Amino acid sequence: MEPTPYIVVLITASSKQEAETIGKTLVESRLAACVNILTGVSSLFRWQGVIEHQEEVLMLVKSRRELVSSIIEVVKRLHSYTVPEVVALPIVAGSPDYLIWMDESLQQTS
Repeated sequence: MEPTPYIVVLITASSKQEAETIGKTLVESRLAACVNILTGVSSLFRWQGVIEHQEEVLMLVKSRRELVSSIIEVVKRLHSYTVPEVVALPIVAGSPDYLIWMDESLQQTS
């Protein structure tokens, strides 16, 4: 099955306030149709040679593939981390009504 042009972008933030600022900017600029903010995420990762454990906030950003570079620019501008997580995953299928709503909510690039 060919993936759709739609994606879910995973972004972690240091706080709910930071996630809300980034999420609101993405939705207002029509780079995201929807942003879910999940608190209470416990993250383990290696940073500068040391294993870190942080409480973070996870953002699930619904968008289209061609908007990823613009999403990354916004996140880098607003994020407190030196290297923020921005990972896009394809949406291989979805409710046709939801995908139409996404298109209506996002920037038109063509």
